[in-house]
Amino acid sequence: MVGVRRWLPGFTALSAIWGASFALIKVAVDAGVPPVWVALWRCLLGAATLWAVLLLRGGRAPRDRALWGHSAVVALLLNVVPFTLFSFGETRVSSVLAGVVNATTPLFTLLFAVLVVPEERRPDARRLAGLGLGFVGVLTVLGVWRGLGSGVTVGALACLAATCCYGAGFAYLRRFLSGRPESVTTLSALQIGCAAAESALIAPLVAGAPHWPGAAAAAALLVLGALGTGLAYLLNLALVRSAGTTVASAVTYVTPLWSTALGAALLAEPVGWNALAGGALVIAAVALTRPRRARATVPTEAPRGRQPVG
Repeated sequence: MVGVRRWLPGFTALSAIWGASFALIKVAVDAGVPPVWVALWRCLLGAATLWAVLLLRGGRAPRDRALWGHSAVVALLLNVVPFTLFSFGETRVSSVLAGVVNATTPLFTLLFAVLVVPEERRPDARRLAGLGLGFVGVLTVLGVWRGLGSGVTVGALACLAATCCYGAGFAYLRRFLSGRPESVTTLSALQIGCAAAESALIAPLVAGAPHWPGAAAAAALLVLGALGTGLAYLLNLALVRSAGTTVASAVTYVTPLWSTALGAALLAEPVGWNALAGGALVIAAVALTRPRRARATVPTEAPRGRQPVG
């Protein structure tokens, strides 16, 4: 019980921050912030937070060109593209639905890991069944029986494409960065810094100059960037250190509950039966696709193949 009390506050805070990110995105896009600018502000504020922490800890920017190159690719796959897609998707769907779709990230991660990571074990029948169940869950969330031509479906597919990018990004990160000697704080600061630079090149070309969206949207972007794209990385690291990778990975199951509750309570968004049923199927699928055995030891650093999402 004492052990649980040590990590439970961090676990709760982390799941709440990631779950709230979808409601914060909704506030911003509803105020007229273009999706690419939502992604840029997230990355800028997140990078500022992470680099400040890194410098305060006595860290410095690495000089390895290969590391910068791989970090730039990871930044595209884990930040720039999915952040933009989720923001675009939420111009057409609720934050509730976006949060449920985000729960498919571990399924895409497994799929891409099998394809590109040589040492990844081929999935057994249990994990294959989990992938199949996850696919059924996605179809249920999308409400395919209503047809695929509505704006809601377009938005949901954009969110699904974002989670697909997450899966590809995690697999790429695991293959090319998992063996690096740098700390996760350094790698995270470098990744989000690259994402900020990439977004800064794209956003003005796609959506023009920024504008003041109002106090509520500005506050939402500040929290989304500094907390959801900055401090959340450090909370995840602290949780792995105090509770281990098994507990830390369980945040995946709780995040959709937060996104659904906050979307319904704060934004008065409807919660359809298919979103609840599909979300339950996806979470069950994620449980099936997890390895049967997790490492019992608590590492001194977070696993470099795992980064926050949402």
